[in-house]
Amino acid sequence: MRMKIIGTGSALPQAQVDNSQMAEWVDTTDAWIRERTGIGERRLSTGETVASLAAEACLKALEQAGRKAEEVDLILLATCSAEYLCPSAACQVQAAIGAVNANAFDINAACSGFVFGLNMAQAYIQSGMYSRILIVGSEVLTKMTDWNDRGTCVLFGDGAGAALVEAHEEGDS
Repeated sequence: MRMKIIGTGSALPQAQVDNSQMAEWVDTTDAWIRERTGIGERRLSTGETVASLAAEACLKALEQAGRKAEEVDLILLATCSAEYLCPSAACQVQAAIGAVNANAFDINAACSGFVFGLNMAQAYIQSGMYSRILIVGSEVLTKMTDWNDRGTCVLFGDGAGAALVEAHEEGDS
């Protein structure tokens, strides 16, 4: 049994900060940031949470796939900036979107979390344990950012991306 991505979604905070605004906060320039990172702007949470951004991204993925939250078997949420240890952000998303039949847990693996989630989803699908899984990466790293450290503060922004995957028979298109 293989896995197929059938829907994707994303969510971003409303607040947008470009490099010239960053230069007002810390000793840097647009050219310095772009040369080292390629970043021109980032989104910053003004109240959006890991779970709220993740839920929005998941709902968009479900809508694109033409599926309902009740059809989801598992939610894997990759984050290292969750607001709470318990309940997990994945369980908050489960409640927020109405995925009443889904198990849910967080993956804390920083930058590689979403990739680990994809690998875990493939293993669960291949084992026959689950057939429809939401994988979402969501971060609100700016709440932990040292805004005086120009070497790191220019790197981080907030947002979420989700993919709905499902079991797919070999040879099916």
